[in-house]
Amino acid sequence: MAQARKIAVYVLVVFVLYTIITSPDRAGDLVKIGFEGVSSAAKGVGEFMTQLVS
Repeated sequence: MAQARKIAVYVLVVFVLYTIITSPDRAGDLVKIGFEGVSSAAKGVGEFMTQLVS
């Protein structure tokens, strides 16, 4: 199981590097979308906690 995880991480890293090298503009867009998603999720959790406390 640990070896399968190592292989999966290795494949993911290779894919990310390949994407960045072949299409840096698209990779930048994907990173931006990812950060916007994380930001929205954090904002939603913050609003939920605020409502929970009130």
